[in-house]
Amino acid sequence: MSKMQKGFTLIELMIVVAIIGILAAIALPAYQDYTKRAKLSEAILAASACRTTITEIYQSASSLPVAGAWGCESSGASASKYVASVVTDAVGKVTVTSQAIGTGADGTIFLTPYVGATAAAATDIGKAITEWKCGPGTVQAKFLPGSCRG
Repeated sequence: MSKMQKGFTLIELMIVVAIIGILAAIALPAYQDYTKRAKLSEAILAASACRTTITEIYQSASSLPVAGAWGCESSGASASKYVASVVTDAVGKVTVTSQAIGTGADGTIFLTPYVGATAAAATDIGKAITEWKCGPGTVQAKFLPGSCRG
């Protein structure tokens, strides 16, 4: 009588290793994109602080501040690990510059206030900001968080 064989053959083990290698080759680049997107969400969060300030100023102030004087800007030491600067223009458009995230994800993102269907202007004082539109400047769109892809 022949003994029953136990265990796996070399071919079976090689097939399993090949399958794991193929899955890793597909999963690692996707995982790297997800980590860049998570880091970039910090830039969106930095812009959100300005969003509140600018909305309040539009509704309650008698005039708009000049560019860079909205009270929510940051740069240099006051920025964070992934945010180099937060800058505003004269009508409240927020520009966030990201850093140390990686190729394609370092750059600028814009957060623009809208009154109705048009971008906010200096003549919109006293009106409510109805929405904020987020979009890429120099950052590749695939790295933007889901809240910024619309």
